[in-house]
Amino acid sequence: MLVDLTVKEFLNKVAGSDPVPGGGSVAALNGAIAASLAAMVAGLTEGKKGYEEHLELMQRIRELALQSQTSFITDIDKDSEAYTQVFACYKMPKATDEEKKLRSEAIQEATKYAALVPMQVARNGFELMEIIADVVRLGNKNAITDACVAMMSARTAVIAALLNVRINLGSIKDKEFAGQLLEEANELEVNAEAKERETLHVVHSELTL
Repeated sequence: MLVDLTVKEFLNKVAGSDPVPGGGSVAALNGAIAASLAAMVAGLTEGKKGYEEHLELMQRIRELALQSQTSFITDIDKDSEAYTQVFACYKMPKATDEEKKLRSEAIQEATKYAALVPMQVARNGFELMEIIADVVRLGNKNAITDACVAMMSARTAVIAALLNVRINLGSIKDKEFAGQLLEEANELEVNAEAKERETLHVVHSELTL
């Protein structure tokens, strides 16, 4: 399991010559990092003087962020497993017409799954960005830059995951399926970039001397 590696071991594995873990797993890792930072800032806000009115919100945000962290951690391995499934399908026998048919169908199903896994990472990443926006606005101002890094990491998770969605869509013959995912991907990308810009504006305003 990739998630059981140390940070150094994971980075060395990414730097290796194998195609996995690749960009999809790294996208999920960015999501997990973003969720962890969001939970930290929410925790640093709980019980602090001047933030009493936001106590319940921060407790809820921390809970949601930790749930999100768990989901992203699972996706680190899930993305690599999805790629491995596609690769295994390409190695299926193709000596007869029947074998070719079964191989083609298996490749298509595996490729659809390989597109759906990062799509869910992107969806979860954007949901996390909306949570982080509240942390930035209402959380402990002494940790606002940490919240901003959380937002930037979540945005990276979204955009990176969507790249992995798009590269798989080109191999999918079901054009209705591919078209729906592409439309969603385009909308998510626009929304994620807008959310990050809003956050950077807020943070820069707070940091102005």
